[in-house]
Amino acid sequence: MRQPTHRARRSASLVATAAALLALATACGQEKGDQSPNGRNVGNEAPAKDGYGAGDDYGAAKDEAAAEPKAAGQLAVWESKKLGRVVTDSEGFTLYRFDKDSARPPKSTCDAACLAAWPVVAADGAKAAPGVDESLLGEVTAADGAKQLTIDGWPMYRYAKDTKPGDAKGQGVGGAWHAAAPDGEKASARAAGPAPAGTAPADPAGLSTREDPELGEIVVDRNGMTVYRFTKDSAWPIKSNCVGACAEKWPAVAPVPEADAEGVRKKGYMTYDRPDGGKQQTIDCWPLYTFSGDKKPGDTNGQGVGGAWYAASPDGKAVGAPE
Repeated sequence: MRQPTHRARRSASLVATAAALLALATACGQEKGDQSPNGRNVGNEAPAKDGYGAGDDYGAAKDEAAAEPKAAGQLAVWESKKLGRVVTDSEGFTLYRFDKDSARPPKSTCDAACLAAWPVVAADGAKAAPGVDESLLGEVTAADGAKQLTIDGWPMYRYAKDTKPGDAKGQGVGGAWHAAAPDGEKASARAAGPAPAGTAPADPAGLSTREDPELGEIVVDRNGMTVYRFTKDSAWPIKSNCVGACAEKWPAVAPVPEADAEGVRKKGYMTYDRPDGGKQQTIDCWPLYTFSGDKKPGDTNGQGVGGAWYAASPDGKAVGAPE
């Protein structure tokens, strides 16, 4: 049988690549455009929110080298039925504290072998979760010399066996590792307060919607804070033009698994690799943000700011933006 020529094989490869890019373009509501998107679909990543890891010597992997410290970025809060309020990094990964550490004075006792399974959270660039006092954040020097994030004095770690946002496989490992609450305490369902008599405690979705009396149906995050769009961004290719000081005022919404989003458009529901190194959730491929000027659920102080910021609709449109 005659074998396909090099040119034929190359042509087939190009056709397959073009088909994949066209599918991604269609997901973003476009038919054509720049063929270098950097979004990642999280459509079927159902979160294993309340997973528990095995109690294996505190998870230490003595034959492995410690992972390079990774910055936390914009911290967020995840509400778990079993664990209560849990602090996560900008990518949605659970942060942990170690019972053998201390907060006063701040001290990390996780040695080099321990750090292979429990990599430190780098202090540089970390920002407190919305509604949490920024003064609670600090740093301490870890065993590998890295500057490690502390929350109210407690050193913060990730767990190597957590492989996706929403995992909490490190909870209870060795009886000494615990998911951290936003104030640095051990996460506890009791911290969320008792549910009304006769009702089950709610577990708010990572993204959902609410009916605003002036704006109509808009997107909110897990804490009920309004989610915004920036009209200077683009959806194809996905691009955020809010960086530096802008990103401090308008924190990017961390990735939310599709299974943890309710009432929002799932077409073009992707994560975006930001130019500052973080990851950001999109709806219909439009990057999403919250506003530092919103102090409580229901606030919409960012609406119309600079003629470029607008609350996001469930299908990713900028509510009230000029046509």
